[in-house]
Amino acid sequence: MAFLCKGFLRAVAKRGLSSQFVQTPFKSQRSLSSLDPLPNKLLQLPSSLIKSTLNSATRFPQDNPHFSWDSLLACLPSLSSDKARLVLEWKLEKMLKGNERDYDQYLYLMSLCAKIRNASLAMHVFTSMEVHGIKPTTSLFNSLIHACLSSKDSITALSLFEIMQSSEDYKPNDETYETFIIGFSSLGNTDAMKSWYSAKKAAGYCATLQTYESLVSGCIKARDFDGADRFYDEIKSTGIMTSETILENLLEGFCRRRRFNQVKEFIKSCLEVWQEISVKMVEKVVGLYSEHGKVEEMEELLSTVVESGQAVTVLSQVNSGIIRMYATLNRLDDVEYSVGRMLKQGLSFRCADDVEKVICCYFRVEAYDRLDLFLEHIKRSHKLTKSTYDSLVAGYRRAGLSQRLDTVIKDMELAGVR
Repeated sequence: MAFLCKGFLRAVAKRGLSSQFVQTPFKSQRSLSSLDPLPNKLLQLPSSLIKSTLNSATRFPQDNPHFSWDSLLACLPSLSSDKARLVLEWKLEKMLKGNERDYDQYLYLMSLCAKIRNASLAMHVFTSMEVHGIKPTTSLFNSLIHACLSSKDSITALSLFEIMQSSEDYKPNDETYETFIIGFSSLGNTDAMKSWYSAKKAAGYCATLQTYESLVSGCIKARDFDGADRFYDEIKSTGIMTSETILENLLEGFCRRRRFNQVKEFIKSCLEVWQEISVKMVEKVVGLYSEHGKVEEMEELLSTVVESGQAVTVLSQVNSGIIRMYATLNRLDDVEYSVGRMLKQGLSFRCADDVEKVICCYFRVEAYDRLDLFLEHIKRSHKLTKSTYDSLVAGYRRAGLSQRLDTVIKDMELAGVR
């Protein structure tokens, strides 16, 4: 076996390859119904049939006209950790059998191992390449380190770094230090993260925007708010233009510390510099104000986003927060005024839950005639869901209003809601 593989195995034997890495697949944001037939099939198959099914799909493409590697990648997040591993193992076997020599293909495969948090599989990819005569590079080492840190296996990651330091052909580079900073940031280990940041500077590399994103994010995750503030000051002193990610993390820090004045000033500052704020930022502020019943601050926020011409999604988020807050406080007059204001802005309710909170407010104050008017008012812009009808049925039943109950049930049937 080649020198690197021997050296690596010796280092691992000395330090020990951590077996406590996590193999939980990352969550999918994609609807399973949008996947091609084969990936859907993989979801139903037992693990023992995964590789044979994939072999069949590639051997007889006419039976699987939609088969593609991309469709398999779309399926990965929804698979169990074992099935995801088998899919990637199958891909590696295909690459080795086809004598694949493209480094980028192996780098991509190792990045997928990191996504499913499987360091041992990434190690298998790495060593298989060397066995087949493909020499390692700094980039391949960096990718393997990333997989180890994603799997919470920092011991092996450090062993790899030591091997790189003692080598002539794959010395650590800027990306190596960045990988450690990002990895420990994700783990919330700010001491290690800051140490690697210092090591990066000592090695002669400058901090980038990505570096600061990781540093600020890691500090906020670990509730090291002072550290996040210091890094933000450092960003401003270097002249690097900050990013939306950094702004969102800083705002989260203010919200978690309940710094209401700083939150307000920070939003105004962002609008002055960037002319817009993200939906995530608004969600954080609305959540803070709602939790602490800051009605006036919420109204001021709405005025600010309206006057600055923010996106519809931002306006909708703030309007919904105000309506929910008034509904929780049983301030029905304010609820109705806020709903009317929202509709005049050309917006509608974002979700059924918001509507149901308003309906519950009407029931609590026993304003049944006004509830009828409310439902009539919103039906042109919002279709009632089953859960909303269920709330109406339960409310009228508790109130003993049999006539209104019968009317709602008939409306429900006419709407085809089951």
